[in-house]
Amino acid sequence: MSIPTPSAFDALWDYDHPQATEERFRELLPELTATGNLDATLQLLTQIARAQGLQGRFTDAQATLNQVQAQLSEATPEAQVRLHLERGRAANSAGQPAAACDSFRAAYALANALHRDFYTIDALHMLAIADAPERQMDWNQQALTLAQQSSDPRAANWQASLYNNLGWGYFDANDYAQALANFEQALRCREQRGQVRETLIARWCIARTLRALGRTAEALQRQQEIRAAWLAAGEEPDGYGSEEIAENLWEMGQGEAARPYFAEAYARFAANGTLADQPERLARIKERANLAE
Repeated sequence: MSIPTPSAFDALWDYDHPQATEERFRELLPELTATGNLDATLQLLTQIARAQGLQGRFTDAQATLNQVQAQLSEATPEAQVRLHLERGRAANSAGQPAAACDSFRAAYALANALHRDFYTIDALHMLAIADAPERQMDWNQQALTLAQQSSDPRAANWQASLYNNLGWGYFDANDYAQALANFEQALRCREQRGQVRETLIARWCIARTLRALGRTAEALQRQQEIRAAWLAAGEEPDGYGSEEIAENLWEMGQGEAARPYFAEAYARFAANGTLADQPERLARIKERANLAE
């Protein structure tokens, strides 16, 4: 296996399978250490810590980050940026948003001073997640502006995610027209990069917003097209797609047609625990599916 540069570490990430990602990173670690490139080695360790955190192994993650911190110097500036980022992510996952924001601000300040746009944007986008709700849109907009202006292709690739985040911010504020505009921008970015799965998700966001705008028939048609695309790709539709088809049919007065989709959504959500923190929503889906106890 060739030894990647630090900027290539992200290409090795599989966020759905953090254990496998950690194993890949650990395979690289001895060879990278042998090169004597301490900054790159420490950066890799920060990503091992991130993978550990995503597995719920927070004690291991903190130990790995402590190992990084003990070796930092003026010769390891990017590793220091990434240490701040991963300290922040760990704190946020542990329900410590104030500490997380302190780390993200430190990451932002250092990355910005180093002109590392990719990590500057990462810090801004994490501040949008961890900071108070009234600040989130500002952080996302700052990140998007930098992504649009940056000459770094990796930084520019943040645009789709940031448009998506802004879209949900506007959606949550009931500004559905602005939400739709941002989701459409996200879709264009995904299509330009040829990202099939992400494109389908972006299309779902648009269809969901169309329902919120009262354009129910159009929303239903789009959700059905998205469902067909998932099936054509050999993947089962997730509960969110089934739920949206059901909700559109229900709002159009087609309750009987909606019930099988509500039932399908309920089965998927109940199996994977996705809506465990939204019991009222899950109960409504079950009721509309007309499922017996």
